Amino acid sequence: MKKLVILLLFAVLSVQAQDASKMVSFEGKIANRNSDSIVLASGKNFKKTVRLNKKGQFKDAFEIPAAGLFQLFDGSETTMLFLKNGYDLKLTMDAKKFDESIKYEGKGAVENNYLAQKALTDEAFEKDLDFLFTEDEATFQASLEKKKTDDLAVLEKSGVDASLSQMLTAMIQQEAMMLNQFYSQKKMAEKMNGAASPSFNFENHKGGKTKLEDFKGKYVYIDVWATWCAPCRAEIPYLKKIEEKYHNDNIVFVSISVDTQKDHEKWQKFVTDKQLGGVQLFADNNWNSDFIKAFGINAIPRFILIGPNGKVIYADAPRPSSQTLDSTLGEFFNK
Repeated sequence: MKKLVILLLFAVLSVQAQDASKMVSFEGKIANRNSDSIVLASGKNFKKTVRLNKKGQFKDAFEIPAAGLFQLFDGSETTMLFLKNGYDLKLTMDAKKFDESIKYEGKGAVENNYLAQKALTDEAFEKDLDFLFTEDEATFQASLEKKKTDDLAVLEKSGVDASLSQMLTAMIQQEAMMLNQFYSQKKMAEKMNGAASPSFNFENHKGGKTKLEDFKGKYVYIDVWATWCAPCRAEIPYLKKIEEKYHNDNIVFVSISVDTQKDHEKWQKFVTDKQLGGVQLFADNNWNSDFIKAFGINAIPRFILIGPNGKVIYADAPRPSSQTLDSTLGEFFNK
């Protein structure tokens, strides 16, 4: 027993004696905390839970696999961090204000204060997107180019770590490309509103095949998704609530998976395990299915609303998580 105790003490002392340059020291205080802990994660490579005391304070030291971007989740919201072994970072935050209140000090503060400020800038731009998507292409492109140019200029002057600068430069470029795709998708969708919907004939999770014409005389709300898509999965709880609310109304909820054939069993299991409702279908050729291509879908989740007459009401319908969908359906069914 005595030998075991000595060995355990040696192990603890060895951990305490690790070179600080090989670890991240992270401490802070969160006012109005949302939970008793925060979670730091980076894909499947790293996940760590750090406990908060009753005053919302925390302090920990840990080694990360490599320098990079991490998500900090406080039980309600997330923010992006850049961590690197050797950092000695201090965070203060008010969870009720979250992004607006985040402030860092210590080694690594420059990088993470930059990320906190970028989150605010991006959020402000996103609030204007609904309006910008209604603009003509030249106006939209000019706004998008200005955002990209401004972001790159701020990044160049920020003095952040070279590896972070390289990552963010690529991300800023990618963001512009993705928004271009969304703009094109929305414009294409607008042209389909009011037109007869393309049809489909896909495998039904319950057996056999199901085609759009099977729902003639009903409203059809379609969710195009995939098991690997995190934003798609995030919409599922909201979709279940909408399905429950309008269960007795003249509407059917159809989910079409664009998973590849190799993930067919994964799709079957996911639908069963998560007890997904509505009509669960599997597209015959994932992204290249005729129905998917007809709607110009190149990003998911994507939602479509079709009327009882088979005509498209919204080729790019509101998400289940938005109040707009509930209010729209409420008008149809006097709710």
